[in-house]
Amino acid sequence: MSMRSHFCGLLTTAQLEQTVTVCGWVNTRRDHGGVIFIDVRDKEGIVQAVFNPDQDTMFKLAGTLRNEFCIKVVGRVVKRDDKLINPKLKTGEIEIVAQELEILNASITPPFQLDEENLSETTRLTHRVLDLRRPQMQHNMKLRYKTAMAIRKFLDANDFIDIETPMLTKSTPEGARDYLVPSRVHDGQFFALPQSPQLFKQMLMVAGFDRYYQIVKCFRDEDLRADRQPEFTQVDIETSFMSEEDIRGVFEGMIRGVFKEVLDVELANPFPVMTYADAMALYGSDKPDLRVNLQFTELTDVMKNVEFKVFNSAANLEDGRVVALRVPNGAELSRSEIDAYTQFVGIYGAKGLAYIKINEIEKGRDGLQSPIVKNIDDATLTEVLNRTGAQNGDIIFFGADRAKIVNDAIGALRIKVGHEKGHASKDWQPLWVIDFPMFEYDDEAKRYVACHHPFTAPKDGHEDHLSTNPALCTAKAYDMVLNGWEIGGGSVRIHREEVQSKVFRALNIGAEEAQEKFGFLLDALQYGAPPHGGIAFGLDRIVTMMAGAESIRDVIAFPKTQRAQCLLTQAPSPVDEKQLRELHIRLRNNPAQLAEVKRDEA
Repeated sequence: MSMRSHFCGLLTTAQLEQTVTVCGWVNTRRDHGGVIFIDVRDKEGIVQAVFNPDQDTMFKLAGTLRNEFCIKVVGRVVKRDDKLINPKLKTGEIEIVAQELEILNASITPPFQLDEENLSETTRLTHRVLDLRRPQMQHNMKLRYKTAMAIRKFLDANDFIDIETPMLTKSTPEGARDYLVPSRVHDGQFFALPQSPQLFKQMLMVAGFDRYYQIVKCFRDEDLRADRQPEFTQVDIETSFMSEEDIRGVFEGMIRGVFKEVLDVELANPFPVMTYADAMALYGSDKPDLRVNLQFTELTDVMKNVEFKVFNSAANLEDGRVVALRVPNGAELSRSEIDAYTQFVGIYGAKGLAYIKINEIEKGRDGLQSPIVKNIDDATLTEVLNRTGAQNGDIIFFGADRAKIVNDAIGALRIKVGHEKGHASKDWQPLWVIDFPMFEYDDEAKRYVACHHPFTAPKDGHEDHLSTNPALCTAKAYDMVLNGWEIGGGSVRIHREEVQSKVFRALNIGAEEAQEKFGFLLDALQYGAPPHGGIAFGLDRIVTMMAGAESIRDVIAFPKTQRAQCLLTQAPSPVDEKQLRELHIRLRNNPAQLAEVKRDEA
């Protein structure tokens, strides 16, 4: 039987004159003219309890209460005076007149008040248990649970079954560094924590399970940022006998249903679809934020013969690009704002930020304000104005460099200017990006690498390019983008061993290396593997967006810092010599171990 009769935050006028028992934490304590008011908080919210001095023993005990004491209160629910109703609380119309008080556990003075704003992340993560008591964090964790449950219900209704895959597995090259786990039993050998269940879910398709899913932890030892963690949660899905379009249709429906159920938000139906080539051409990004209604204008061809060296040198590079970004009403930008934007694009490698302000377009070059106008001929200026559709009061920003720098810098500028200067909507803008290149060339390694992963199938008819010109291969890959965040990505997989072997050769993975690293998959594909494909969604990212949080750390109960540390438990941490010896591990430059080695040698 429960210690309480009601949750604090669920009491209403329906309980008037009833005797109730609530349990929770002291949120605030106020002493007003001999009457003590205690706000009691639990997972459902807050209710005010009133302690009167006519009950001397209980009143004195109430006087000892401090924030975060865990207490039990028995009392009568009464209606507040109309003048004292608190519209900010769900329980603001009522209060509990206390009859009994029990301190279940005292609390030392908390390091911060739960209603404090602008707490440092270090403080929050060091004292994460208290941080999780805050209403916003309670809301985020409940939102995460509801989202996961909505996903599970959809997948269950569509005949997907949840199958667990191993956490200790083989180290395979999948793009990021593996977290390695030394084997105590097998000297000098290691397991890896999975970057994803990719290979296992493909083998489950070969095994005939047809529709699989798992909400699973994945691990990548990579540099961190706001939307990355060394361990993250993935909604991992695979299905057999479905085309790209079939898969997109099913999971677009899933995300649409989840947003409707959890947030009561209607997403576009159907989601717009854009090719990778168009996304890069118009937005410089394969995950464009469609809330921002600004686009690139291609000028590379126009600038090949212009006198302005910054433009013509970029336009004539093999991988060069020149684009314009027209910002309506941008001519009102001050010099200091333009300078700030110039510094901003410098973060992405841009050497500067050329611009033209359109004051009076009908006056030709005399109506333009810019340090670069004198370096551009009339015909080119006219073409720039025509292509961009410039109007009086606009500003045109230019990017000219290698394509990657232009895309990154002007793409980021588009987002920043769009949101800061009112060129962005406040709604939800989903998008499918399709037809990704299958490979990209790594100049440092002097070989092709997979854009997604090496198990992605090429478009029909592109198999021959694998051996002749891998750069021409387009993949049966697709990403779901929402408001500029990639929330899910997947592909149709290679289900024939001979095609998979061709892809490995294109990646400069020889037959021996392929057999050593992926032999179990290659062998499985020879047993009548069905056509199959799937997708994986980042649960942390989806919930972060739903919660309006700044970082995925705000929707993970016990996250790591950007340095991959847990400040609560102080992990990672040293382990004792006995554990290291059992694992056959010797640390370099460890004084204790070096001394032990010398003793052994003596």
